[in-house]
Amino acid sequence: MQRRPQPKSDTGLPPRHLTVGQTARILGVSPSTLRLWENVGLISPARSSGKYRIYNHELLTVLKRIKYLRDVKKLSVPGIKKVLSKASPVDSQSSADKQPDIGSKLRKMRKSLNLGIVEAAQRAGISPGFLSAIELSKANASVATLHRLAATYNTTVLEFFDLPNGARRLIHPGQRRVLRTDSGVDIELLSIGTKMLEPMLFRVPPSTGSDGSYSHMGEEFIYMLKGTLEIWLGELECYLLHEGDSFWFESNLGHRWFNPSDEEAALIWINTPLTF
Repeated sequence: MQRRPQPKSDTGLPPRHLTVGQTARILGVSPSTLRLWENVGLISPARSSGKYRIYNHELLTVLKRIKYLRDVKKLSVPGIKKVLSKASPVDSQSSADKQPDIGSKLRKMRKSLNLGIVEAAQRAGISPGFLSAIELSKANASVATLHRLAATYNTTVLEFFDLPNGARRLIHPGQRRVLRTDSGVDIELLSIGTKMLEPMLFRVPPSTGSDGSYSHMGEEFIYMLKGTLEIWLGELECYLLHEGDSFWFESNLGHRWFNPSDEEAALIWINTPLTF
C-alpha cells in the first residue's frame, strides 16, 4: 500500500493552511465547486489578512466527506446537509445529551496557564481562529487536535469528558460519555474510574479519521467490531484492519488512522495507562 502524499504549502501560509487552488487539487474538484459549496452553506472557510480563502486540515476532512456524499452516495445539497448534521444512529439522543462542553473546558485550561489564544494555538499547531471557534463551541476538534491541545495544557483527552464523581463498575449504553470530533468520529468511554486502562468505543464514519498523527505514553489495543480501519505507525508501517481483527502497538509511535471504506467502522480501543 502506498503512502498518501501530504500537501505542501508554497504560498507562505502555515503548513496547515491551503489555498483554494491547493484544496481543489487535493480533492480533485474545481475551485468553482468549492465556492459553490460555500455559497450554499456547506462550508465556511476562514479568510487571510488579505481576504483570501484559506482551508485548514479540519475543513479538508469535511470537504472529503462532502465529495464522498455527492459522488458516491449521489446526494443533493439538502441531503448532504442532513447527513453532515445528523447524529450517530446508535444512541443518538443519549450521545447528544452526553456531549461535553469542550470549549469552556479548553478556555479555562488555557487561562489557568496564563496563555493567550495565539500562543496556545501556536503550541498546539493550529490557527488562533480555529482554537477560538472551538472555545466558542462553533467548531469541533479532530482526534489529533484534541491530543495536541491536551499536551499543550499538560493534561489528557480524558479530562475533556464530563465525568461524574466516583468510579462506576457498571455503565449502561445510555450512560456513556461521548466526544464527537469535527469529522463525526464518536468516542464513547466504556468505563469510569479505572486506574490503569482506558477502554473506548470508536465509531468512525467513511472517509474520516484522526486527521493527523499523534503519540503519547503507553500501549494500545484495538478490536474491530465492524468495518475497516487503516492505521499508520511512524509513517513507516501501514496496517489494514477488518472485522474481527485485533491489533496492538506502542503509543510512543506516531500513529494516525483513517476509514477508507464506504461503511462506518466500529472498534474497541483500549489505552494503558490513562494517557489518551
